[in-house]
Formats: sequence, structure tokens, C-alpha cells
Amino acid sequence: MSRYFAPLIMIVIMFPIFIIGLSRDPTEVPSPLLNKQAPNFELPSLKDPARMVGSADYAGEMTLINVWATWCVGCRQEHDYLLKLASETDIPIYGLNWRDHRGDALAWLRDLGDPYVASAFDEDGRIGIDWGVYGAPETFLISPNGIVLYKHISPLSEAVWVRKFLPIIRAMKEGIE
Repeated sequence: MSRYFAPLIMIVIMFPIFIIGLSRDPTEVPSPLLNKQAPNFELPSLKDPARMVGSADYAGEMTLINVWATWCVGCRQEHDYLLKLASETDIPIYGLNWRDHRGDALAWLRDLGDPYVASAFDEDGRIGIDWGVYGAPETFLISPNGIVLYKHISPLSEAVWVRKFLPIIRAMKEGIE
């Protein structure tokens, strides 16, 4: 008799877990970096390997860090919106070209346009690990004092920008002014 109750008990225990999982937004993956200091980094520039790009470049200003790669389908989907955002907002976008080939990434920016103030080249992915990157694309909103305010996983779009990023940016700017 108890062998029949064991599966029933397991179903009763698992049911709430499934319900909670189904109601969560898959792009909302908790980040241990939220509300903490962003990892410091310095990497060769994608365009000029002799020049370094890193945390010091955006210190003191609200910034977007966009993790991208040429092999990433979602990165292609968000690219036009990043170009639009770069031309319409005063928030600089820095790229972290992640686990990619330099030649492919340079061709991508040449052919599709370059929304980035600069792109750091993270060929082996070690800086992505420090940032807790799961995959590309991912976009981080960084405060002027270097705190990670928000992390978005999946392609950035106008709807996501308006719904998720703008409220945080407005609140941050109101707190600064």
C-alpha cells in the first residue's frame, strides 16, 4: 500500500515547484552581481589589440555593457535596436565580444554597424565568467559608481528597454539630481 503513496506524495511535493517555475519569466535569471560592484576588467580592444578597454573607461557614468558574439542568433536580433539606442540615448554602450573570432567580429561591426563606444575582446571567455554570463546576448546596466543595477538575458528590444531599463534609469537619475 505504501508503494502507491510514494509517487502520490512526490507529485504533491513537486506540483508547487512546477507551478512556480511556469510562472517565472525565463529572461529573469537572478544574478549574484545585482546591487553589487561590477567586476573590474581590462581586455584588448576588439578593433585595436594594442589598446585596452575596461571598467576604467566607463567609470563615473551610467553605462550599458552588452555581451555579444557573431555566432549568437539573439545578438543579430538585437543589433538594429542597439544601433537605434546608441543614436537616441546619452547612455554609452560598451561591448564585450565574448568567445568569438576577432576577424568575424570586426566584419560584423563593419557590415551591420557599430553601436559600441568600444568593444572589449574576451576571446577565452574569462571576463564573461567573472560577470556571470550564461550566454549571449546579455546586457548589464551599470550605475555611475559601478553598481550592477540590472541584468537582462536575451535580445534587447524597445519593449524591454521601456519596461525594464527606463524605470531604473529614471529612478537613478532622480536620485542623482
